[in-house]
Amino acid sequence: MRVMEDNHRKKMLLGQDGNALVQLVIVNACLFVILKFIFEIYDLSRLDLAAYHKNVLDWFVLPASLDRLSSRPWTALTYMFCDQQVMRFIGNMFWLWCFGYILQDLTGNRKLVPIYLYGGIAGAAFFVLSYAVFPHLQAQLPVAQLMGANAAIIAIAVATTTVAPDYRIFPMINGGIPLWILTLLFLLINFSSISYGDSGAYIASLAGGSAGFFFIYRLRRGHDGSIWINRFFDWCNDLFNPDKKKKGRSPKDEFYYKVSGTQPYKKIPNVTQQRIDEILDKINQQGYRFLTDEEKEILKRAADEEDL
Repeated sequence: MRVMEDNHRKKMLLGQDGNALVQLVIVNACLFVILKFIFEIYDLSRLDLAAYHKNVLDWFVLPASLDRLSSRPWTALTYMFCDQQVMRFIGNMFWLWCFGYILQDLTGNRKLVPIYLYGGIAGAAFFVLSYAVFPHLQAQLPVAQLMGANAAIIAIAVATTTVAPDYRIFPMINGGIPLWILTLLFLLINFSSISYGDSGAYIASLAGGSAGFFFIYRLRRGHDGSIWINRFFDWCNDLFNPDKKKKGRSPKDEFYYKVSGTQPYKKIPNVTQQRIDEILDKINQQGYRFLTDEEKEILKRAADEEDL
């Protein structure tokens, strides 16, 4: 068992097999570099930087105005992947990696991106709603914008802490630091970095955290909000990889043999390398806690055979 878990952790750490955390960081980094590169072109060409915001950046950031949002609805998604402040971007990627790695360790590889998207979309919805509802924000409506992954990362942080608040990091320090302390530190840093008076950004961050908590709350009651998103991504992936064999288990993949004893017809699955690979793939996608008793027994028998 220990051997199997160690192999799984190494795969996740190295970003193999479509590691969602690595993909999220890459998407954020690529868009950040592209926008910065275009900005530098405008700056070096001594062009009006207001033209850069109008012709480039405004097509990625989320406007607070419903009228402007209706003409560029995709910004409800793109805003959470773009940023203009170098230090904020580096800090966000650091926290994304910290909480994202722990979340993958606890729940597998297919919950991270959905929670990120849910948190970002919830932040966008409440950001726009706040400017439509609160009168004291109306004066800023024409120029108010939202960018950065803050709301999405807060969703991941809160979701991870909700799953395992007593998860320990740095175990060499007096038995480890509880995860909830790291989350509290992150929230304090995040909210203190929001510009004074930017109430919309505060509300967006709170909405993102609430989305992360609600996702885990629903998951524990048997409602997995990540299924339809992952199916959509799998469908898109199949479009670009038509020759890729679809994963699935047919009855022919199961091998049984009878044993003597008080239960002469009890079926025990044979330990085959193909079966082990399927179980490791399931751990990589969903996490160890989602294995069936039969799959756990197969891993235990495989580990025992390795020790012989």
